[in-house]
Amino acid sequence: MSTARAGGSKGQGKPASEAASPAQWAARYEQVALVLQGGGALGAYQCGVCEALHEAGIHPHWFAGTSIGAINAALLAGNAPEHRIDRLRTFWREITRLGNSVAWPFEAVARAAAWLPPTNAVSAGLSAASAIGSVALGQHGFFEPRAISPLAYADGSPQATSLYDTQPLKRTLERLVDFDRINHRSVRLAVGAANIDTGNVRYFDSALEPLRAEHIMASAALPPAFPAIEIDGKAYWDGGIVSNTPLDYVLAAQPRRDSLVFQVDLWSARGLRPQTLMDVLERQKDIQYSSRTRYGTDTVAREQKLRNALGQLIESLPDGKLPAKLEADLQPWLCDRV
Repeated sequence: MSTARAGGSKGQGKPASEAASPAQWAARYEQVALVLQGGGALGAYQCGVCEALHEAGIHPHWFAGTSIGAINAALLAGNAPEHRIDRLRTFWREITRLGNSVAWPFEAVARAAAWLPPTNAVSAGLSAASAIGSVALGQHGFFEPRAISPLAYADGSPQATSLYDTQPLKRTLERLVDFDRINHRSVRLAVGAANIDTGNVRYFDSALEPLRAEHIMASAALPPAFPAIEIDGKAYWDGGIVSNTPLDYVLAAQPRRDSLVFQVDLWSARGLRPQTLMDVLERQKDIQYSSRTRYGTDTVAREQKLRNALGQLIESLPDGKLPAKLEADLQPWLCDRV
């Protein structure tokens, strides 16, 4: 997990003393945000971070996510603080159980493997069985396979352009997420999706528009497995195609506030040399996605330094030397610390 601080007014967000609790330390900031990136099944690890923050008494004001991170963010934002962790547990328990009557062969493999030594071969076999089970049967409360081949449907239809139906996810979100709570703006939720026509990321933000289950589904509509989600006449895919981590969106928000931002990194930049083909695939994804995350956080750090330098430059100018209009234009970009 990494944290970032966005500058605001002077005197805000001063470092807490050693005696201060995590909650007291976080309370010094105008805003606490939690950024959850995409990562498929790795999104389950975000739950542990959320639970640790909850136990520390840190309750974010803003949740931002992409893909599976958007789903977790919606579950958090759409429930009262005391119910958030239970809702996360409920969701992950539901989607990780095989709810089909023909699931027994895959469950039998898992039970049998429990008696075998924990070798790479056993681990690979379990992963393969789990993957085959999901491909064949879908995931309960998330997606289900279509009964007929995509080739049998009319070109351009959701059925012709995807392998699975995600209506189960819509029902799950509507049951576990209180969208009225989100839209009443007691907390803020933003999720990123990729506009298929423009190729650009689009953030659906509860501070700017009402959100519903379809907005969350759009952020997690990974092709070609899942169908695009149409919102206001535009079609969207998984936001991770463009930007897997919405950190820049949170820090660029106006007006700028002194912010404490927690970012949960699902992909490890460092790792062991692969020993099997499965290891190779996992390590490839780790490097691919962690490098994007690292680039994003490095870019944010550089921008913060430039903001700080700009502020110092303006302060060094004699009074009246900076035109009022130019000063007003530069003000939103200033940052008093990094």
